[in-house]
Amino acid sequence: MTSVEEILATWLDKFKPHEDGALLPPHHDHCLACGPDNPHGHHLVVHRRGEEVHAVHVFDQRHVGAPGIAHGGAVATVLDDLFGFLLYLTGAPAVTRQLEVRYDSPVLLGVAYELVAKIVRAEGRKLFVEAEMRDTSGGLVAFASALFLRVDEAHFRQGASNSPPLARPI
Repeated sequence: MTSVEEILATWLDKFKPHEDGALLPPHHDHCLACGPDNPHGHHLVVHRRGEEVHAVHVFDQRHVGAPGIAHGGAVATVLDDLFGFLLYLTGAPAVTRQLEVRYDSPVLLGVAYELVAKIVRAEGRKLFVEAEMRDTSGGLVAFASALFLRVDEAHFRQGASNSPPLARPI
């Protein structure tokens, strides 16, 4: 079993400098979008490129909305989590305050999409971020913008007493 305290202990270490080109570590093993041990997750794999984060993602049958098309919430989940990897570049945790997603065309299941996110600007605790999802021909499929608020470790400890330990896979 993994407790919230154990997750936080390793998670806070991730806010250290990562070299350009580095594979960025998942937020934690059970994260819905990037956790390798979440059987329902997206298993997002993200790299740093300069001041941006990049990923290639394929939505599968677990993420279906309309037949053959990814659910908009699944797309929003991946984009929101991609923004979370930008926080490794800032050196401090933050949380989503507002997320807006514009869907320019259907996100098809079984198709590889390129995702890129960047920080547009910072104002005190506020981080303004943007991301694009493009098909392999470069066509814009979805665009997201968000406002993140920097928080301290105490913010995440609020849920520790209400969260059961996460089971490790067998």
